[in-house]
Formats: sequence, structure tokens, C-alpha cells
Amino acid sequence: MSESSASALASGGPSRQPLVHPESLSLDSSCFSPPPVNFLQELPSYRSIARKRTNIVSRDKQSGTLLKPTDSYSSQLEGGITENLNSQSIRKYALNISEKRRLRDIQETQMKYLSEWDQWKRYSSKSWKRFIEKAREMTTHLELWREDIRSIEGKFGTGIQSYFSFLRFLVLLNLVIFLIIFLLVLLPILLTKYKITNSSFVLHPSKAVDIQCTVYPISSSGLIYFYSYIIDLLSGTGFLEETCLFYGHYTIDGVKFQNFTYDLSLAYLLSTIAYLALSLLWIVKRSVEGFKINLIRSEEHFQSYCNKIFAGWDFCITNRSMADLKHSSLRYELRADLEEERIRQKIADRTSEETIRIYSLRLILNCIVLAVLAACFYAIYRATIFSQEHMKKEIDKMVVGENLLILYLPSIVITLANFITPMIFAKIIHYEDYSPGFEIRLTILRCVFMRLATICVLVFTLGSKITSCDNYSCELCGYNQKLYPCWETQVGQEMYKLMIFDLIIILAVTLFVDFPRKLLVTYCSSWKLMQCWGQQEFAIPDNVLGIVYGQTICWIGAFFSPLLPAIATLKFIIIFYVKEMSLIHTCRPSPRQFRASNSNFFFLLVLLIGLCLAVIPLTISMAHIPSSKACGPFINYNTTWEVIPKTVSTFPGSLQSVVHGVTSEAFAVPFFMIICLIMFYFIALAGAHKRVVDQLREQLSLESRDKRYLIQKLTEAQRETRN
Repeated sequence: MSESSASALASGGPSRQPLVHPESLSLDSSCFSPPPVNFLQELPSYRSIARKRTNIVSRDKQSGTLLKPTDSYSSQLEGGITENLNSQSIRKYALNISEKRRLRDIQETQMKYLSEWDQWKRYSSKSWKRFIEKAREMTTHLELWREDIRSIEGKFGTGIQSYFSFLRFLVLLNLVIFLIIFLLVLLPILLTKYKITNSSFVLHPSKAVDIQCTVYPISSSGLIYFYSYIIDLLSGTGFLEETCLFYGHYTIDGVKFQNFTYDLSLAYLLSTIAYLALSLLWIVKRSVEGFKINLIRSEEHFQSYCNKIFAGWDFCITNRSMADLKHSSLRYELRADLEEERIRQKIADRTSEETIRIYSLRLILNCIVLAVLAACFYAIYRATIFSQEHMKKEIDKMVVGENLLILYLPSIVITLANFITPMIFAKIIHYEDYSPGFEIRLTILRCVFMRLATICVLVFTLGSKITSCDNYSCELCGYNQKLYPCWETQVGQEMYKLMIFDLIIILAVTLFVDFPRKLLVTYCSSWKLMQCWGQQEFAIPDNVLGIVYGQTICWIGAFFSPLLPAIATLKFIIIFYVKEMSLIHTCRPSPRQFRASNSNFFFLLVLLIGLCLAVIPLTISMAHIPSSKACGPFINYNTTWEVIPKTVSTFPGSLQSVVHGVTSEAFAVPFFMIICLIMFYFIALAGAHKRVVDQLREQLSLESRDKRYLIQKLTEAQRETRN
């Protein structure tokens, strides 16, 4: 019962209208006497409103506004709709066809009294909306893998479908990143190189740089064995090192066209900033919707069981086996909720000695986790040092396997660490006495940190080797020019090897582990070992961590290897078809299913963490490590970032003062204060919206209590009538 209706009933005398419609009661209205005022005052909603009446009336009198009583809900609805007919479409209202037709007639009648200009504006607005709707319908048919993802959604549910949709998003993201780099960096070079336009390269001689710093020895062009091409293709050395795949190929300062000079060094840096900013905005935009849904669901503690039972079914499922799996998943979620409730009760009843014991055990286990992480990081550090010190040997002095092993040693150690540590974390988490849901989240968080931190450890190890010299000073060039004459290219080669090795591992596991395991489980099911082993599960979190790991490599390596986003695009396309084949033919879905909204938000959150970790080594390499003097577009700059202040110095004086003012502390402090005020405003607005939501929930609760009370009274009246 609403506040206005309850107050109206209470303020008047005894009402002659029955509380419930006679037709709905299927009883004679003469059986009931008019309800007394005391009966209305027994309603739960009236009692709640009576307590708030004084405050509401005084507040309305102070503000000068009083609520006007309305005749009925239909009149309110009609008045509100007729006022908004001009701004919204009738299709958006939850009305039946006859009501919509009546509203359309009202709208057409109103049109006759408008001026020709207003009529034209309204007709043009309608036509534009129809055009936008038709265009959106057409674009849905052009979506990449639309039919495949719909088929996966119908057979395996929205949780697994969200993984493939996320993979499609990464394909589009890397394609856009490649287009940005291609248009800003590669296209002007190709237009000049192949004489498509009347342009020429601009090369500025190096100033005040020792001749030793400009030496860049590339592999000799003598007798080359066939397997050398395979090694070069897998490691990015040899003939690939001289191509546009790596940073060292872009050793020009600009491109001179007929009317202007294109600054390649500035474009190279701006392309990096552009694809990082685009990735951030795109991820945040996609994650906002999932965050809203999760925020709403996080407050539904009391309705959790009802939501799972009455609203937990996935109506996209059309496969019988997936329907059975969904049943088991719902049973698992209910058991997990009951287990979490049991653990909450256990925590509430825990004594101080038990609390000290469990926290001491968790402290010891977390120390073990940190020790495992430290051991993995140290192993990656030693493997990188060993690989960098021995990779300069001639190829003919070692066999092919030894050469590949040394080149790929950091990648192998990182892959082994990513494979072993999740199993260790899964064993440790069982002894920490957490709830099932928190166990999953904490394990995933540890695995995310492990996978993404290994890349940062590799990059920082390379940075320490680049900036350190063993037997001579680095003051001549600012970095270890003897081992790293073009250190950006060699960092790009490491990222290239990580990308290629990750793809090889995914293909090898699918072809040589999943398919044989499927055959053994299918045709040797009577063996006890096969029964214990079982069929491979399609674990969504593990697969997501794998592709986020690859995307983080792409973000870091795109600066050092501009064509790496194109390779990442092809890689994710291959992974899509391989994972689809593996899901349909070799894997079974995990019994711990994810909702689509939860999955999308979780995927994007992990991806955002990867982006933040990727920005850290890129910022350090561009702002602190001296740029190579033997290759690249920044040979005339001390650091990569130095191109920005040099470009600003070429601006007119007024524009320079504006730029310096925007980047000064005098502008930053007021800007920060304004941002804080805006943030506080939105926090207050969110609090107000939350209070409104709480009031609406309370009103719904009161209405349900009123209905129960009225049904109880109705039952008593029917019983008295029969007696």
C-alpha cells in the first residue's frame, strides 16, 4: 500500500468501498460490512506511515510544497505519459496494444495544433530514430562470429558465451590498436619508401654522440643454414630484426611531404599514448554496465535464495546436457550459500583462542604464498640473466635445440611458473578456512598477480641489464651498448618470443593433451585411472587469465614491436577457433558456472589490472632509460619523452604559455580541487539514490505485509461466513 493511499484512507471517515475488488474475491459484497477505521489502522503500512507523518508534513510546509491527492493510478500514468509523448516513444511504455493505440491517437490529435515548424521537427526526429534503429539492426548482422557465439550460448549458457565475447572484444581492440600504429607510423614510411607520394625521408645527424654508441651490428649475411630461418622466425632475430616488425627499423626523424614535414618520432610516441588511452576508455566503458549490475546484486543478501530459485535459470540453454549441468550448478550455488552462511555463523561463534589460531595459520600460509611468488620471480630473474649472457654466441657453436632452449628460457620458466603456482595456491587455500566464494576470488586474484607480475619481472630484469655495465662505465652512451646496441629491439624480441611461445603452448596443450585425454576417457572408460582422471573441464577463469596474459604482453611490446598488435589479432583469432573446437569436442563445462554479468565484469577488471601493470614498465622505459643512439626514431633525444618538450618549444609563444600553464602546479591544484568537489557531489548523489532505493524496497516490503494481512483477514471472514 502506497503512502498517499494509506494517508487518504486514514484521513477520511469510514469508507464504503471494499478494500478488495468484489470480483476478485468471488464472494458477495453484502457479506461484508464497511471496514472501520480501526481496521485500517491495523495495516502495517499505516503504522509505518503514521510514525513518519509529522516529519513529512512539517517538511512539506517548510518547503512550500504539498502533495496533491490523485484520483487513481491510471490518471497518474496517463498524465505522465501524455506529458512525455514528445520526448519518448510509445513503444517504451509497458502498456497493452489498445492503450498504445489510444495514446497514438492522442499524439496525432496534438500534432494538428502544432505549427508547421514543430510538426517538421517532430517528423524529422521520428525519421532519424527509425534510421538509427534500422542501422543498429544492420550492424548486428555484421558482428564478428555472431552465429558461432550464439550457438555456444545456446549449448553451453551465457557464462561460456561471455568468454568468447570477451575474446572477440580483444580481437577488435588489437585490430584498432594496429590501425592506429599503422596510420601514424607505418603508412608515411611506406608511402615514401615505395614512391607513392612525392616525399622523402628526413635524417638528422647525431649531435655530441660518440661513434661507438652508433654502432649497430646486425647478423652477418654469410652461409645460412635452413634451421636458422626457423630460429629467426621463432625468436625475431636474423632477417626479422631488420624488418618493420621491430623498433630498430624506424631509424628516421621524419618524412618531408610537399607542404609539411611529418615528425615520425612525435607520431611514434603519440601512437603509444593513443592506444593506451583508447584501451583504458574502452575497457572502462564496457565495465560500467557490469559494475552497476554487480553493485545491485551485492546488496541482495536476503533475496539471494529467491533469486537463484525463481530467477537463476538461463533461458538461452537448449541442450539437454547443459540443462542438467545448469541444475547441478544451481544446486552447487545453493550449497555454497548455505556453506557461507554456516561459516558466518561459525565466525560469530568463534572464541578468541580460535580466532588467534586461524589468523596465525593464515599468516603462515600467506608467508608461504609470498615465498612461492619470490621463488618464481627469482627463477625468472636468473633465467633472463642466463639467457641474455649466452644468447650472443654464434649459432654454429651450438645445436639447434640448445640455441632454442637458451633463447626461450625465460618464456619456459614463466610458463612453468604459471602452470605450477595455481595448483599450489589451490591446495593452500583449503587450509585458510574461507567461504567457498571467497576462496575462488582469492585464488584467482593470486593467479592474476602471478601471471601479470612475471611479465613485469622479465621487463625490469632486462632494464637492469640494459642500464648496468660490468667492466666499464655506461657514461659514454647511458646504457650497456656492448650487449644492447639497440635495446628497444631486443626488448621487443623478448615480447615477441613470449607471444609466440604462449600460442605454441595453447596449441600443444589442445592437440597433444586434451584430444588424447578425450579419446582415453571415451574408449577406456572402464579403467579406474581414466575414471579418476575424467574429462578436461573448460575452466573460464584459467582461460581468461591466459588471454589477459597475452594482451598484457601486447600492450608492453607494441612500443618496441609496432606490428605486435597485428600478431596478437591473428593469435586471438586462432585461439577462438581452437577453444571452440576444444569446448565442443574435448572439454566439458565446469560445474562452477559464472553468470554473464559477473563474468564480463570480472574479465574486464582483470584486463584493467593488466593494463595498469603494462603502463608501469612503459613509463619507466620512455622517461628514465636513455634511448638507443644506434637505432630508432629517438636517436637524437636523451629519452623518448624528451620529444614532447622539444615539440612544445616550437609552438608560438602564446600557445607555449598556455601549455606551460596547464602543466604547472598553479593549474594542477585548482583542477584537483574541482575534481574532488565533483567527486563528492556524485558520492552525495549516489547516497541519495541509495536512500531512495531503500525507501522503495521498504515500500515493497510493506505492500507485501499488507497483502498477507488482507489475505489473513479475508480467510477469517470466509471462515466466519461458512460457519
